[in-house]
Amino acid sequence: MKRASLKSKQSRSLSPEALGFVAERFRVLGEPMRLKLLIALETGEKNVTELVQLTESTQANVSKHLGILSDAGMLSRRKEGLKTFYVISDPQIFELCDLMCSKLQKEFSEKSRHFR
Repeated sequence: MKRASLKSKQSRSLSPEALGFVAERFRVLGEPMRLKLLIALETGEKNVTELVQLTESTQANVSKHLGILSDAGMLSRRKEGLKTFYVISDPQIFELCDLMCSKLQKEFSEKSRHFR
């Protein structure tokens, strides 16, 4: 069986600093609440109140995770009066999520069949 390579199609090697940057982005995506927020924002800009309702979480928890996603450059925010609105700043995040989520959903389904 042929082993998959971690190198890109262009065979670029990443510096240790770049690998650290990539790993940090994956850590940010490693939290279910952050994935819920990204999914909720897939249809467009929303304010914190809307995101609290959509995720069925608390305002404090949603705000904390929105801050982490914003600091990582995945979300942009704007103020309008007392409300803060969030939007996906890098739509390619969905390509990454689609790729990983579809593969992992298949693995999860297979594993859960074995445990029944």
